[in-house]
Amino acid sequence: MGKRGQDALLWAALALPALTADRLGLNEPREPWPQTAGLAVLALAAALWRRNPPTGFAAASALGLATAPSLFTLSYGPALAVFALLMGRRASRPRPALLLFGATALTGTAKILVRGEDPVVEWLVLMATLLFGAVFPWLTGRYLRQGRELSAAGWSRAAQLEREQRIVADRARLRERARIAQDMHDSLGHELSLIAVRAGALQVAPDLPDRHRSAAADLRAAASDATDRLHEIIGLLREEGDEAAPLAPAGESVRALVERAADSGLPVTYREEQQPAPTTTEEHERTVHRTIHRVVQEALTNAAKHAPGAPVTVEMRPTAVIVSNGPAQAEGPGPGAGSGLIGLRARIEDLGGTLDAGPHGDGFRVAAQLPAQGEKPSGREPSGGEKPLPRPPAPAGTPLAYARRRTVLAFGAALATGALLVGGAFAWYAYSRSQAVLDPADYARLTLGQRQADAERRLPARAATDPPEERAPTPPPEGADCRYYRASGELFVSVEHFRICFKDGAVVQKSVIPKAGTGGEVEQERKK
Repeated sequence: MGKRGQDALLWAALALPALTADRLGLNEPREPWPQTAGLAVLALAAALWRRNPPTGFAAASALGLATAPSLFTLSYGPALAVFALLMGRRASRPRPALLLFGATALTGTAKILVRGEDPVVEWLVLMATLLFGAVFPWLTGRYLRQGRELSAAGWSRAAQLEREQRIVADRARLRERARIAQDMHDSLGHELSLIAVRAGALQVAPDLPDRHRSAAADLRAAASDATDRLHEIIGLLREEGDEAAPLAPAGESVRALVERAADSGLPVTYREEQQPAPTTTEEHERTVHRTIHRVVQEALTNAAKHAPGAPVTVEMRPTAVIVSNGPAQAEGPGPGAGSGLIGLRARIEDLGGTLDAGPHGDGFRVAAQLPAQGEKPSGREPSGGEKPLPRPPAPAGTPLAYARRRTVLAFGAALATGALLVGGAFAWYAYSRSQAVLDPADYARLTLGQRQADAERRLPARAATDPPEERAPTPPPEGADCRYYRASGELFVSVEHFRICFKDGAVVQKSVIPKAGTGGEVEQERKK
């Protein structure tokens, strides 16, 4: 079904109460043309509410005010609530709705004041009808609209998170590939540096023939060039800030690494201070071992590459290591990019330690210090490879809980206000109607020509404030003071009324006004 069909069904559903209320006698009798005009206005509102939601509500409120100043009508009350609900669901801004509510309240108040019949009760009914028949449905519509928008935003956020998760997974794979490539670079670079050291030692051997010495020199140069090309290629894959993967061969200690470098011809000396090792867990011990092994490997590789022939010293401590070398004995390739030391520094600082690398005397020194287990880290933010600490649980007074609490309080206050208005209006309505009831027996005892003072002793203290004058059998006598009284104390139904008219201090007319929708005979007595 299209939108036009839905609007037609909406009009039919809202027109049904307008037709049945009159047929059942729930409204005061009226001419056919006001009913036809009301149905036409409802059709216009049903056709325009999608494009301009406030128009539909304005039409429904205008019909209600035209029928009753208090806005409470059985014919158009459902239309008022439905169009208020639709206005809340469709309109994005609350300002037009609030202006319409204010205009409806002012217009109804002005009509009540001009009419002047029981204004307090009428105004209370107006406010209660506006609150429960318009404001609450509008708030319900806005709640439904916001729920729909939040749901759409939630699904959009979920889709975005899913896309971000895929991006993170792809990035993690790329980072892992880069780490593997860096692992190959560091391991192969270290081995190529040792090959270059061996070739250099072979090149200066006194008993080596000249052609073999030239081949050893070529081998040394080729190993150095291969190391540089490997570094350039891997450098393209590595991202800034990537931590290096653990590179320690399984089962190889720092001492074994140094001995392997010495066997290759690197002049390296190993010293280890005998200190009581701190109590640590196996995982922490493995982390410290891998990191120190990586520092020593990088420092030996740099010494062999950039300071050929320089003596190297490795000083080992339980949670620290110092690798220093003297001046180069031969010309090296010059300073490198330093990416290996940059990655090491990021890794060590993530663990809470420090790494110092720089010139020392005539040579170069690399010093790494790692914290013992239980020591407070240096405070550096963890890199991508470290998991951040979990956030503490949110306090009870979060913004969402505060917003929910405010919403509940606002609805509670509105409900309490509406309940007071409705309760007060009903109480006043019941009181005013019950105090304006004239017993039929007392009405029968009133006679034409009876003194007004004697007649008033039988009359109720209050007269009816909304008499059905249009149903009176004849106009009241000219110049007479006519009072209307209810024949029954029933509420919310049409009842018979009595009209007593006084003139010159005596009763000049008494009439029975039938209830709405009856065609019975009219009893009337009038003084000739």
